[in-house]
Amino acid sequence: MSTNNSPDNRPVALIAGPTASGKTDLAVQLGKTLEKHGRRAVVINADSAQVYADLRVVSARPTDEEMGGIEHRLFGAWDGAEACSAADWADAAKKEVAQLHSEGAVPILCGGTGLYMRTLLEGIAPVPAIDPSIRTQVRELGKEDARAALEAEDPEAATRLAPADVARTSRALEVVRSTGRTLKEWQARKQGGIGAGVSLHPLILLPDREWLFERCDRRFTMMMDGGAVEEVSALLARNLDTALPVMRAIGVPEIAAYLKGELSQAQAIVAGQTATRQYAKRQYTWFRHQPPDSWPRLENKMISIEDIFVSLLREPS
Repeated sequence: MSTNNSPDNRPVALIAGPTASGKTDLAVQLGKTLEKHGRRAVVINADSAQVYADLRVVSARPTDEEMGGIEHRLFGAWDGAEACSAADWADAAKKEVAQLHSEGAVPILCGGTGLYMRTLLEGIAPVPAIDPSIRTQVRELGKEDARAALEAEDPEAATRLAPADVARTSRALEVVRSTGRTLKEWQARKQGGIGAGVSLHPLILLPDREWLFERCDRRFTMMMDGGAVEEVSALLARNLDTALPVMRAIGVPEIAAYLKGELSQAQAIVAGQTATRQYAKRQYTWFRHQPPDSWPRLENKMISIEDIFVSLLREPS
């Protein structure tokens, strides 16, 4: 993921960070500032939970009031019965960006799903479909056997992946066995990314952790009182596959356990708050280390839109 500010490329703003870090407010501020400069701006969702129509409250999707009159796209765009992969989202986002550029508007990517953003900017590795029999064989291996096999068949992946990372170990092993090439070799051939063709203006929010976690806790309590229980109840009534992303979204399993009588309301709140903080920690770590060092990383305190996005605001419309 790079920052390509060629004057020949159309601008794309990107505001990323952990859940509850204040991304939506900042994206709306940027949109309003661009409008004051005579340029239309549209916020494009880059959050893997906010894509689902079923999760308005649980995903903290911005309300009409919070949108502040700035158009928002790809929020609630998928039905929960359909899984939205990073490739699915990137394909939709690419079309939105192209359309907005054709209209002279500035897209503002906003969200906390790093994989979505990476896929959009860098493209996706053209890994062929995995042979089902190989997938079955790999997934039947015990953790230690899978690790030993990976060390023998893809030593480079073994050096990158922690022994406890069972999912990625299995993925790397099934790719090399099914295709004869390592996952790294496939990733070197990524295609379809827009990064080289846009002028990217990124900002990563990494606020004080205690401040962030307090916001996570407070927001989950507000969700419980603001319709999250009813939302999950309606979701359960659909009898969807529990393996679907919408059923595994942060907050859904905890509230579902409350509705089923497995947890008290107080226990569900604590469990939901804990899951949210743990998720925020993972996002924090990802955004601290994965994006390029050149991407600004700031706390969400006293941020000046004019200072942070000065080059974007100076670009001709």
